[in-house]
Amino acid sequence: MLSFLFVTKKKKKSLEETVLLIQQGNQTLLNELIDSYKPFIARTVSSVCKRYIYETDDEFSIGLIAFHEAIEKYTPERKSSLLNFAEIIIKRRVIDYIRKQAKNQHISMDIINEKEDETAGITIVNELSLEDYYKKSDEQQRKEEVLRLQQVLLSYDLKFSDLVDNSPKHADARKNAMLVAKALVDHTELKHLLFEKKRLPVKQLEKIVDVSRKTIERNRKYIIAMAIILAGDYVYMKDYIKGVLDS
Repeated sequence: MLSFLFVTKKKKKSLEETVLLIQQGNQTLLNELIDSYKPFIARTVSSVCKRYIYETDDEFSIGLIAFHEAIEKYTPERKSSLLNFAEIIIKRRVIDYIRKQAKNQHISMDIINEKEDETAGITIVNELSLEDYYKKSDEQQRKEEVLRLQQVLLSYDLKFSDLVDNSPKHADARKNAMLVAKALVDHTELKHLLFEKKRLPVKQLEKIVDVSRKTIERNRKYIIAMAIILAGDYVYMKDYIKGVLDS
């Protein structure tokens, strides 16, 4: 069993713990959470509008308000994560907005497909129960994240099969490898080296974590993949990693 030593840091709160503090009146955490999840909000709104969404768009503002609404209404008793719940609320509010605009301006409603779109996997909330809608949209979003990550990994000459073969066998070893990846991402210079050179800066990384070079080399592919996820817009996988790190 590997045992890695890191500088003691304040334990980060889970997403659900953060939401609880926000519901108790922590405005600073609310602003920070909304800001950090703007890419998630934009992508969710884009999946409904079927076009790229800018932060200056009205639809993005609707998404922000809906995300705030989800934070206020979320409870641990729900059998889904905050992000799953927020995705449903955002899509419902954006759809309502589009319908209202169509009614007022007599614009085409082609953007809303009343049947399941087999390509995008998006189904209008009104035709399915909330639970069924959540399952389908959640599954599609996860698939999209996997496909995007696959493309990025190829640029590092990595495949998903490499991650399976090179993933640390023990849970504590995987967690510590994630911590190495996080230390890399938090270090601006080393993160830049990774993304620019497409290789792990092992020598420099060894200097900022109390981990042997041999151990870093052994987990090189796994650390690279975790760093890519932590630094990118991979909401579902990043939420999983944060859960492991907070455990």
